[in-house]
Amino acid sequence: MRFPVVLFDLDGTVIDSGAIILASMRHAAESVVGGEWSDDELMKAVGGPGLEAQMVALDPTRVDELVRVYRVHNEPLHDTLECCGNMDVVLADLKERGHRLGIVTAKRRATVELAFARLPLAHLFETVVGGDETARHKPDPEPLLLALDRLGASTLDAAYVGDSPFDMSAAKAAGLYAIGVSWGRIHAANKLTDADAIVDRPEELLDLV
Repeated sequence: MRFPVVLFDLDGTVIDSGAIILASMRHAAESVVGGEWSDDELMKAVGGPGLEAQMVALDPTRVDELVRVYRVHNEPLHDTLECCGNMDVVLADLKERGHRLGIVTAKRRATVELAFARLPLAHLFETVVGGDETARHKPDPEPLLLALDRLGASTLDAAYVGDSPFDMSAAKAAGLYAIGVSWGRIHAANKLTDADAIVDRPEELLDLV
C-alpha cells in the first residue's frame, strides 16, 4: 500500500457540486451586487479560503449579505447532489483495501452534513475537517495537518485528492502527495500545476494510492 491515508476534498472531487455552487454564486452576485459576471469571476476562489473570502472578490463591503444570500439559495440545492462518477464505489473499494480516508473541505461542517444526508458516504471517512474548524484555510496546510493529527498519521503516509489549485498547494505545503482530478467542473485541470499526478477517472485512484 503506497499511501495508507488518503484525504479528499469534497466539492468537485467526491460530490458533483460545481453546478450548484456556480448557480448560487451567480444568484448572490446578481442579487446583491448587480451586473453581469463571468463563470471565471464567480468560481476562481472556490475551494480555497472559504466562502467569506470568496465573497470579498465580489464586493468587500457586502460580504455578510452575499454569504447569507448564497447560503439561502445553495443549501436546498444539496437535495439534487450526486457523486462524481463512480467515486462512491472507489471510496468503498479503498476502505475495503484498508486505506484510512478523510475529508478536508472549505465547506462548513453543517453544509457537509447536508451533502451526506443526500449521499450516504459519511461512514467511509474516519475524519472530516470543515472550513469552520481551522483558523487558516487552503492553500494553507493547516486543515490537512489537522486531519492527519486526528488520525495519528504521518504526512509521508498520506495523499490528498482535490480538484483545485488551492488543494494542490495545500497538499504540497503539508508534505502530502498531491493528486489532482480533472472531473470537478470547478477548476480546469491545467490550473493544477502543483499536482504530483492528475487522474481523469475515479478508478485511476485505485492504482495510484
